[in-house]
Amino acid sequence: MLKNPGPIYDPIYGAIYTSDLEEKLILSRPMQRLRGIKQLGLVDAVYPGANHTRFEHSLGTMHMAGRMALHLGLDPGEVKTVRAAGLLHDIGHAAFSHAVEGVLSRNPEIQPMIGDKQVFKHEAFTRELISSHPFGDAVSAAEKEFGDADEFFQEVSQIALGRKAPLGQVISGDLDADRIDFLLRDSHHSGVDLGLIDADQIIQALVISTGCIVLTGRDDYRSEMSVTAAESMLISRAHHYNALIHNPQVQSLRAMLLSALESALEGMEPEEARSRMVLFFKEYTDADLLRFIWDNGDYGARGLLERIKFGESYPLGARFDQRFLPPGVRMAISTISRVGRVRKIFEDGLRKRYGCLVDISVGSGVPKSIRTEGDGFLYDESSLAAGLVKSLTRQISISFFSDSPVEASLEAMKDQAFRLLQFIRSESYLPIEGILILFYALHRILSEAFEDRVLVPRIRNITWIYRTIKDLKEQGGLSGLYYYSFHQDYGFPYSEKLFEDLQVLVAMGMVYQDQRHYEIKGRWLQRYEYMLTPEGLSYAKVVARSYEKEAEAAERLLRQEKHTIPYDKVSLHLRRYTEGKS
Repeated sequence: MLKNPGPIYDPIYGAIYTSDLEEKLILSRPMQRLRGIKQLGLVDAVYPGANHTRFEHSLGTMHMAGRMALHLGLDPGEVKTVRAAGLLHDIGHAAFSHAVEGVLSRNPEIQPMIGDKQVFKHEAFTRELISSHPFGDAVSAAEKEFGDADEFFQEVSQIALGRKAPLGQVISGDLDADRIDFLLRDSHHSGVDLGLIDADQIIQALVISTGCIVLTGRDDYRSEMSVTAAESMLISRAHHYNALIHNPQVQSLRAMLLSALESALEGMEPEEARSRMVLFFKEYTDADLLRFIWDNGDYGARGLLERIKFGESYPLGARFDQRFLPPGVRMAISTISRVGRVRKIFEDGLRKRYGCLVDISVGSGVPKSIRTEGDGFLYDESSLAAGLVKSLTRQISISFFSDSPVEASLEAMKDQAFRLLQFIRSESYLPIEGILILFYALHRILSEAFEDRVLVPRIRNITWIYRTIKDLKEQGGLSGLYYYSFHQDYGFPYSEKLFEDLQVLVAMGMVYQDQRHYEIKGRWLQRYEYMLTPEGLSYAKVVARSYEKEAEAAERLLRQEKHTIPYDKVSLHLRRYTEGKS
């Protein structure tokens, strides 16, 4: 299959051999641009060796995708297609990678259009670039090998974004070629080796079952080893984020670059800014973006560039992380951070108040649907995986960067955060708050108080939560609030976004998650049960007042289904529970 005799020598894998089509894709302009975009942005200011590029990572992802595809027994045409998707999966990345996406999410008025949609994430540009295939000689090579170049690159674009299982899962899943390569490569170049990645073990742990990639093994030693391999990947990811992405000096430089870029864009008309944004994703390298800021930014922006150039980040003046943020404040800031323009208002307000740069950092990359060959979920099979999901999700911090000490007030942040939340709610729905409305309605319907105790409902089955929210969306007329999308691939309504939001509520201290063991046909399994924490109850009351009609509709439907709700009751001290403070 691979006839090109000239290998590419990679520091991670050694010799990588390419086909004629792959060689022509590598030499194309969109791929060569990635040589000028660092994989980790500004991380090399802290870890000097971490100056590898998206180009190297793309080659590594292609190689790893090929290894995975061969192990999974895909046919030769599928292997070639998956390798091409791995090679091209990052061509829509902007200069300095995620920094430009941060600016766009905060400033929707300058978000460019693709078709009739505003976009701000690199995936949209990746899909558009691959589909339009501006790859020169590679197009004729694709026609020679696959017949129809348009059809081939359309399929590649879908696979590169994780669609069309199982092929898409090789490139973008929970255990995929992209993650394996960047964890190996980032560790190699940064020198941070916290959590080993054994690519061979991970690949051997995968198998295709019912059209999807799952962890191999059915209640045997193979299943134990496949779960262990998946756990090792999650451990490495958690350490990767802590050591590299959430490093305060890296956060400082990232906040400096974002501030300088926003300053350079502020003087432009929105249409001109949108045109430039397209260039950031399709043409610019890191050096081009820095030149743009220098040419268009004010004195302050140039000063920030000078400091970035010489590694002079602003020192950390103050920092509040999950250990110092009360659950209610933590939840409010987590919600704000996911609404870009409101996050900008919050950060800018604190910046003006304290005269410094402010950065909110939240955990991301929550694993969603790693399944086992025995039709289970890794999250249910492995307590370690569940803990790691919570660890990844609960990462949140507000950092203040200044040459002088910063006397930041937690109370001032709390007041501003709750005012902004009311503003968000007045303009749009927040589905994650819809989950709190569900739990609050359950509390009102099912809880019982007597003397100094209260019996609090604890939902026994997460699948009931999926089904109920789907019913609230469709039968309860609450599609605006619960705009989750569901599929039936697992035999019940499932939503990855709903699962992620529920984990956020657990990590932020709003919902308590308890582990229970149960037996089916001689096999002992574990599941998770959910109930509002005292702080979650206090917070949910405020949310329910903000969505009064929706809360009433949810409670009305739940009362009709009261006798079918799978729950137990937990006895708690009445005053402690009902006076939980957020």
